Amino acid sequence: MTSQTQTPASEKVALVVGAHGVIGSRLIRHLLSDADWQIVGLSRRGEQNESDRHERLRHIAIDLLEETATRSALKDLKQVTHVFYAAYQHRPGWAELVAPNMAMLRNVVEALEAVDAGVQHISLMQGYKVYGGHLGPFKTPARESDAHFMPPEFMFDQQRYLQDKQAQGSRWNWSAIRPAVVGGSTLGNPMNLALAIAMYASISKQLGLPLRFPGKPGADDKLIEMTDDGLLAQATVWAANDVRCANQAFNIGNGDLFRWSEMWPKIAHYFGMEVGPALPLKLGEVMRDKAPLWQTIVAAHGLHAHDYGALSSWDFADFVFSWDYDMFGDGSKARRFGFHEYVESEQMFYRLFDDLRARKVIP
Repeated sequence: MTSQTQTPASEKVALVVGAHGVIGSRLIRHLLSDADWQIVGLSRRGEQNESDRHERLRHIAIDLLEETATRSALKDLKQVTHVFYAAYQHRPGWAELVAPNMAMLRNVVEALEAVDAGVQHISLMQGYKVYGGHLGPFKTPARESDAHFMPPEFMFDQQRYLQDKQAQGSRWNWSAIRPAVVGGSTLGNPMNLALAIAMYASISKQLGLPLRFPGKPGADDKLIEMTDDGLLAQATVWAANDVRCANQAFNIGNGDLFRWSEMWPKIAHYFGMEVGPALPLKLGEVMRDKAPLWQTIVAAHGLHAHDYGALSSWDFADFVFSWDYDMFGDGSKARRFGFHEYVESEQMFYRLFDDLRARKVIP
């Protein structure tokens, strides 16, 4: 794979917005693996523990919904060359997502432009909501050229905002990265499917139950795609540094598709469990009273005592397991532009589960 780099290595300064999410935290680890980068991470929590400390990394704690505070926090970041925007504010309704998510992006971009920072590229993290994947059955494989659907949708507005700013004379270019369901092992994130599966399996095993697929009827035999967080980090940095990718959107998936009907027995085997018949469950409801049981598991296996509520991603798992329609995109555009990496999804799950075990999060 060839790359045409925009910025001299010695001048690369990345601002990672949403530094503690599944995507942002993995992106920081990827950037730290390359000595050419200096990194600034933005999040509401700032530096949290020893793992956040590195000579080429500093964290800033900031509520990006506060315009004045954002301008103050970013006033000294004149050397930023690349913005990797992966922040997200959740709200209960699709229309309600627009205002906060637009405000955060706008506050960051305008704060940097106010101090005439040397930004050359803004990478915008999107997803298959761009194609209406969250609304119901949609055209698959989804392609970057597909027409938008009826708004509201904050991802449309964010991309249009960047396009309009550029048209008004901003010197930077942009890219929009569109992953499928992201596979990662970062804790404290409400959209961590792998951790939800691992906890569901561990609790089922503790209760002497087989591992049942808890999704909506018909969801187990539909095609689904996932995106490994490490692969996503590679693709994001690639698109930000290859001039051919300027002002382009890219679907980024692992490169394979699967059905839960095939994957579920393999996951059960990993955890040493039998597979039971599928049975629709709302994990957000049936797991609500399992905190005491989880503490029993923690004590029995010497796990780290993380807060049960902060670990679990039940509502997101329910959302994913409700897809009784295909959920995948066409990833060929990224390959045509030069990105050829891939990850086998089955092995991704095993690696994530191994990591959670090694860190004593699950038994």
